Amino acid sequence: ALGLFTGIGLSEAKARETLRNGALSALLRRAVLQARSALGPALDKATGTLLYNTAARLKDPKHLGFLVGYIARREILTDLQLSAALEYVRSHPLEPLDVADFERACGVGICITPEQIEEAVEAVISKHRAELLAERYHFNMGLLMGEARSQLRWADGKTIKNEVDLQVLHLLGPKTEADLEKKPKVAKARLAQAEKQKVAVVENGDMGTETQSLLEQLRGEALKFHKPGENYKTEGYVVTPNTMALLKQHLAITGGQVRTRFPPEPNGILHIGHAKAINFNFGYAKANGGVCFLRYDDTNPEKEEEKYFTAIREMVEWLGYQPYAVTHASDYFDQLYTWALELIRRGQAYVCHQKVEEIKGHNPPPSPWRDRPVEESLLLFEDMRKGKFGEGEATLRMKLVMEDGKMDPVAYRVKFTPHHRTGDKWCIYPTYDYTHCLCDSIEHITHSLCTKEFQARRSSYFWLCNALDVYCPVQWEYGRLNLLYTVVSKRKIIRLVETGAVRDWDDPRLFTLTALRRRGFPPEAINNFCARVGVTVAQATMEPHLLEACAREVLNEQAPRAMAVLEPLKVTITNFPAPKALEVLVPNFPADESRGFHKVPFHQTVYIEETDFREEADKGYKRLAPGQPVGLRHTGYIITIQNVIKDISGRVIELEVTCTKSDVAEKPKAFIHWVSVPLACEVRLYERLFLHKNPEDPSEVPGGFLSDLNPDSLRVVHNALVDSSVHSARPFDKFQFERLGYFSVDPDSEDGKMVFNRTVTLKEDPGKA
Repeated sequence: ALGLFTGIGLSEAKARETLRNGALSALLRRAVLQARSALGPALDKATGTLLYNTAARLKDPKHLGFLVGYIARREILTDLQLSAALEYVRSHPLEPLDVADFERACGVGICITPEQIEEAVEAVISKHRAELLAERYHFNMGLLMGEARSQLRWADGKTIKNEVDLQVLHLLGPKTEADLEKKPKVAKARLAQAEKQKVAVVENGDMGTETQSLLEQLRGEALKFHKPGENYKTEGYVVTPNTMALLKQHLAITGGQVRTRFPPEPNGILHIGHAKAINFNFGYAKANGGVCFLRYDDTNPEKEEEKYFTAIREMVEWLGYQPYAVTHASDYFDQLYTWALELIRRGQAYVCHQKVEEIKGHNPPPSPWRDRPVEESLLLFEDMRKGKFGEGEATLRMKLVMEDGKMDPVAYRVKFTPHHRTGDKWCIYPTYDYTHCLCDSIEHITHSLCTKEFQARRSSYFWLCNALDVYCPVQWEYGRLNLLYTVVSKRKIIRLVETGAVRDWDDPRLFTLTALRRRGFPPEAINNFCARVGVTVAQATMEPHLLEACAREVLNEQAPRAMAVLEPLKVTITNFPAPKALEVLVPNFPADESRGFHKVPFHQTVYIEETDFREEADKGYKRLAPGQPVGLRHTGYIITIQNVIKDISGRVIELEVTCTKSDVAEKPKAFIHWVSVPLACEVRLYERLFLHKNPEDPSEVPGGFLSDLNPDSLRVVHNALVDSSVHSARPFDKFQFERLGYFSVDPDSEDGKMVFNRTVTLKEDPGKA
């Protein structure tokens, strides 16, 4: 084989590399042997290159002999012709090919004479004569090449280039020194950063403005996606005699529009991994002027609750997406049942009585009922529907072997559980393997986007649509998004709730979307995080601090400033310059005062952080201490200690100070935040819930995830103080408490006692793992 491949012009290294690829080397061997039988043992390098490119780029090997025949007969002579031929067979998956149409598309039999090339180049140069004479050799010669080639598609590119060079030389003469000088670059006008980030997109037909980050996620695997109606161009897609007619009907219904869907199970709360799925499904449709369905996969009534339906839609809309339609798998139960009967009639499904334990795993024994008569399975399936079998006594199974080797997946099982939408109408319910692809078909989904663990279902997805002869969408898989220091499985979160480790699904230490919202993460930050992770086949496991960094970027622009004190220390200004409280104007966003101000009372009594005072100033300590004044932010005053008051235990409980206008005093080493006439509030400070990066990994945490809880994951400050400017804030309103971090109003807030959650600190803590 090595000699066979080097004999067509491959270097020995390239030939050895090819031999390591079993599929490619097998195809190339077939191609070379076929060409040799027609042309003899000695093949020139140009022919060898065409044969290699055919074997390497051909998606469907059944067309190999057809294409090699054209190469051997010298009817396909250039790589340009070969590219057209490969595209033609990819776009026409059904046999037989229309030979005359194929030859027209590939330029077979077309001979371009030197006279034709000369005339075409002459016409192009004549068109651009004035610019050529003005710019001489600084003119873009590629433009001349491009226009000449567009007139003579099948002409040899080198011959055209030689003719262009010859005629340009004849017109301009040899290059001068001025021609050899580099053309000065024209400075490009820089777009304002804000404008550069804004991109026009279409959402369900309406123009809107969205940040570039939402489109950035469409790099990677999404670049390979097929166009609507061109499903057959996807590798592995199964083409049947009816495929092209079904795709034609599909395009008539959708108008060529991209259609995606987000299909959550309504048996739990969405988490950060779902945020990637939401962004990808809705974002891909949005970026391509398409639509996205929110479809609840409600096929297991035992685990579904109304609160999950509500919370899922709420989170989708919170992230900024509006579903084109909200649907349910249960909307299609009647149609799915009718198709199940048809599947049995076609001999592709049967009723089985093996127990669940018997068919678990990847190598269960074959069903003894696999070949039972069609009429018998129809009668038994009807008995299943009427409730004549108990749970686990009968299933409907499909006759196929999945990619992972699993044989005959279950299509229907018996469950005597009322459904929240269909009531007692059904006691048989379809499985995911049966339901999902058929619901996608009904809704004419163009791109069924799912995470990598569903790759083993792709074969059953295509098989079932084709077995029923219905429109078959394309399933695309991508890597799921995981975060370190957390768990996201429904079962494990329920255990955390049951053991009291967290309060509920929306406890701010979790990474469910309701928890992230409660903690104060803006939806834009989550979307930006998903966009930065991108869409690839590989699973992405990210550090939480990357999500926190996205939150800081957004909150810095969105969260107005306020002042709060977590551990208050009373300060009395003995020479306060007014008989009553003054009003201080504080900018909502100090970097952009055009965004307004809020008023804060400044009284004789203020409160500062305990940590902003020391009785003895160590080297490097810049805040308040005896003999070391500090400024009070936004007031224009500097305070100096006169007296330190302590309780009987020696603890400092109050400071007496004097104040001086900052414009007449020496500039202090620091300015500290403060509150005056404040509101009492509770502040909840969060750290990671788990101590180890992978709390579910037995090698890292042998005792299980519940043994890895961080005892300091929540610290509650009961008697914090905040300035009165926040008095009208509502749950989920966000603020930057100066010098402390970003905080969000918790729904537990009541009249007279506000509760704040710290979302993130102002900067990442370098001490964190």
